[in-house]
Amino acid sequence: MTINNDPMRDAIVDTAVELAARTSWEAVRLYDIAVELAVSLDEIRAYFREKDELIDAWFDRADSRMLQEAESPGFLDLAAPERIHHLIMTWLDALAVQRKVTRQMIMSKLEFGHIHIQIPAVMRVSRTVQWVREAAQRDATFMRRALEESTLTTIYLMTFFFWMRDESENSRHTRQFLKRHLTMAAWLGQKVYGKDPEKSTVPHKQQIPLQFD
Repeated sequence: MTINNDPMRDAIVDTAVELAARTSWEAVRLYDIAVELAVSLDEIRAYFREKDELIDAWFDRADSRMLQEAESPGFLDLAAPERIHHLIMTWLDALAVQRKVTRQMIMSKLEFGHIHIQIPAVMRVSRTVQWVREAAQRDATFMRRALEESTLTTIYLMTFFFWMRDESENSRHTRQFLKRHLTMAAWLGQKVYGKDPEKSTVPHKQQIPLQFD
């Protein structure tokens, strides 16, 4: 993930999302963004080579917010399913301000015939899932790691698509949906591999509030 604090880069992303909120993501054009910001297309190109890269930048923000949340006091005191729940919901909450536009972004990547967009999109999903695992400090290896990654990827995608249509307050239905699937996955993992060993190196910190219901 690239750390980029350039105000112009942020302004381009913000403007693109705002324009999409007024019309649709499909209708947004790079020249519209340039006109809105009173800059040239070449200045836009210096930050984004194509419109699709704006979607990656939008999701990068959610990744960053999620990783910042992992530094919160008490986060590592949570059980593994609670950590993952908190991380995924933090990621979704970062996008919730523009849920409709986010949904349109995803649908644009799934359009038939856009293989050149869909393959990178798969890699984008994998990258976010890996950051969830890192932030949750999951350290399984070999077959257990592969199984955990596959299961988490499935749950993450199911939750994301559920969230895109969730109109409940504070995404309450999504939180419940995610909790059920993580609880089931944790139960199955214990049946197959046994209980996760406790990490004695984790320092005790003050607990943080977690909406796990």
